[in-house]
Amino acid sequence: MKKILLVASALLFSTPALAQHVHQKGPNGGPMEDVAGVHVEMTASGKTLTFHVLDESNKALSTAGYSASALLAAGGERETLPLTASGHTLKGEAKADIPKGASVSITLKTAEGKSGQAKFRQ
Repeated sequence: MKKILLVASALLFSTPALAQHVHQKGPNGGPMEDVAGVHVEMTASGKTLTFHVLDESNKALSTAGYSASALLAAGGERETLPLTASGHTLKGEAKADIPKGASVSITLKTAEGKSGQAKFRQ
């Protein structure tokens, strides 16, 4: 009985810690992460990697004044992509099509000077 209570209490108290970071899909269907106080959704098509920048309500934010780069890793290959701010997105072009399962890390600095990193899986 003590073991059951111990296991039940461990599950009860560990659940909030596990639920703090929920991966969700963004309005464009891509994975979304919190970075530097904004929501960033990643989408990829062919060689183009696009990061959509959104507020807490998932409304598009201007990327004017933002700077960012992405590290694309697939198999043994790694490529750093400078990202260009345009409208509410940050875009970069890879040398080749971005494969499924690729790992993408973004480093972002907002116009307000906040910076952060996040990791995505294509």
